[in-house]
Amino acid sequence: MLENLFASRIDIKTKSRLVGLFPDNNFADNISFGGGCPDEQLFPAKELTAAYQDAVCRQMNHAFQYHDIKGPERLREYLAARAQAKMGISKVTADDVMLTAGGQQGIELVAKLFIGKGDAMAVEAPSYVGALAAFDAYEPTYYQIGMENDGVNIDQFESILKKHPEIKLFYTVPDFHNPTGVTMSLKKRERLVELANKYDFVILEDTPYRDLRYHGQDLPSIKSFDTEGRVIFLSSFSKILTPAFRLGWLVASPEIKEQLTNLKLAEDLEVPYIPSATVDSYIANNDLDQHIEDLKDLYRAKLDTMYRALKQNLPAGTKVSHPEGGFFFWIELDPEIDTTSLLWKQSVPDQHLIYVPSESFYPNRDIKNGMRVNFTGSTIKQINDGCRRLRAVIDSAEISLPELSLAI
Repeated sequence: MLENLFASRIDIKTKSRLVGLFPDNNFADNISFGGGCPDEQLFPAKELTAAYQDAVCRQMNHAFQYHDIKGPERLREYLAARAQAKMGISKVTADDVMLTAGGQQGIELVAKLFIGKGDAMAVEAPSYVGALAAFDAYEPTYYQIGMENDGVNIDQFESILKKHPEIKLFYTVPDFHNPTGVTMSLKKRERLVELANKYDFVILEDTPYRDLRYHGQDLPSIKSFDTEGRVIFLSSFSKILTPAFRLGWLVASPEIKEQLTNLKLAEDLEVPYIPSATVDSYIANNDLDQHIEDLKDLYRAKLDTMYRALKQNLPAGTKVSHPEGGFFFWIELDPEIDTTSLLWKQSVPDQHLIYVPSESFYPNRDIKNGMRVNFTGSTIKQINDGCRRLRAVIDSAEISLPELSLAI
């Protein structure tokens, strides 16, 4: 009845990409390859509890008071040093670091700063569904850039830029891409910054999985090649420590960071103090890098198990990515298969298996034959069992597929 009072940008006929993304699966033998969930057995609960107590006891009643928008200075100093040592970003200070309510808020703030109705932006296709949901709210004109085994198709991107120089923002997940799992090559990272300088656009480099490399060599961040302040580097503690605290962080040029801070002030006034102070205390009293190494040892075994299981179980002609880190594999089936329909009609009710269908990862929701599968949140046994169930799900589609190809 009150819908006529909603803002014009609110499309009541189209649900958010995030609505219904993970269906209920209450069967006792449920297996979920759906959400990007860490293995909760790996959360350092004892150490985080001690850090929480330390954060509160150091300030007692004042810990529960309003605090400023910057967040703990010691934590920002640590992140500035980490950005230099681990990401190759030079000359970063605590004042260059902005804390956010998870990486998701960082994406939403960047969208709010740069995108108005009809503004042109480029995204990888497929792209992280949560980012697309944030961008959708500001009604951009999307330009989709295809993915290759070494990241975004940079030649295609330049061709589109030549035709559409009005593009002002490019969103990328260069490290263990969500959803495909692939990593952008060093050459493409360098060239991407060159294109940003030449065609006058900003790059949002979203890197929540960057620390979770299980095979191969680390690459410098895109931000490390930034010469004109055009790259916003965004990361998070959700995948390496805990998602419950909703704590992300970004590094941006002073002119961009100032405006993002103004937007955050209007949005929520401050960084939630106790979660940020708890992470600060944890880092001061524990070895975060050793914790990450422990995660990598266990996740490496899960990744390798899922890759073998997918190769053994998926039918000929199925395309499967081969990530070196992160949380996800990407699977492409025969174009005639609609994985959304398959999820609801066969996978959940018959095999009690959840995955994420491809359509929500594309701006136009027009590619329906893919799926994202997560390996970090399942046990080794569940991974093996789930891949066998996935074969049964695909077989139920009754589509004849050509020879197996292990590439995006």
